[in-house]
Amino acid sequence: MDTVEELRVTEGGHIGPIDSSRIPRYAGAATFARLPRLDQVDRADIAVVGVPFDSGVSYRPGARFGGNHIREASRLLRPYNPALDVSPFERVQVADAGDMAVNPFNINEAIETVQQNALDLTGDGTRLVTLGGDHTIALPLLRAAAERAGSPVAMLHFDAHLDTWDTYFGAEYTHGTPFRRAVEEGILDTEAISHVGTRGPLYGVRDLEDDRRFGFGIVTSSDVYRQGVDEVVDKLRQRIGNRPLYVSVDIDVLDPAHAPGTGTPEAGGITSRELLEILRGLRGLNLIGADVVEVAPAYDHAELTGVAASHVAYDLVTLMADTLTPATTPKDQ
Repeated sequence: MDTVEELRVTEGGHIGPIDSSRIPRYAGAATFARLPRLDQVDRADIAVVGVPFDSGVSYRPGARFGGNHIREASRLLRPYNPALDVSPFERVQVADAGDMAVNPFNINEAIETVQQNALDLTGDGTRLVTLGGDHTIALPLLRAAAERAGSPVAMLHFDAHLDTWDTYFGAEYTHGTPFRRAVEEGILDTEAISHVGTRGPLYGVRDLEDDRRFGFGIVTSSDVYRQGVDEVVDKLRQRIGNRPLYVSVDIDVLDPAHAPGTGTPEAGGITSRELLEILRGLRGLNLIGADVVEVAPAYDHAELTGVAASHVAYDLVTLMADTLTPATTPKDQ
């Protein structure tokens, strides 16, 4: 069993990942990036938490296993992020908060549980990066983020799909409806929300009309290809401004060549390099929360999806750490 003594204390005075020169990366329990558990530190500036829930999916299930798949794929992550010139685990205390225990048979109860757990975890200022789970969980996470921010929040939604549909089989809460509900509930700043990477067939032109009415901008996967990352980033930064920002990443924003392990794949997606570069272009924005969802390992191959998702989560953690003022101290050794 990994102990605090086996974890590395960083130059910043925080408890960091397990020392891979002493314990092989493939050994031991899989926490995100081999970071300490939340119970091994006094508190965390950033917590990575899993939500093993996929009862809201409309096609292929399996995202309930996504969080642990991402954790396993994150074993090779290292403490220095050269793309952003930041060592996030030295700058602030990051910890793995384990998984929320949510009811797989009752979506409404699961949503309430995720919202309350998120509020509990962020009560002392901790910021969350959540590993799904299906996209249903974005709604309660946004509710919690808006409550902590004290106002509606800006959002960038990376996805092949709009996720602003009304209902599926009469159900209002599914992985295809969270952002319609979020707009209706007034928890999104409708002057600062956008989809990125959307593509594929829709039910009709009304889908786009509804989406515009809700206030969403759309950057399609074709836009990323034709305009390039830098132009896309400039447009997104102008739209978001200095508002509190939540980033939600459905891994199916990536082309199936880069992320086959997901429930609703669509051809023609962006590459993992493009996604990471767009995220890195958000540096300096007030990122208050994020999720990476819809990783379904049963459809993955050679951990392609898990590796991509782990790097996305790592960059999200780095972006958060880059804007935080270090305030935590490690447990007494």
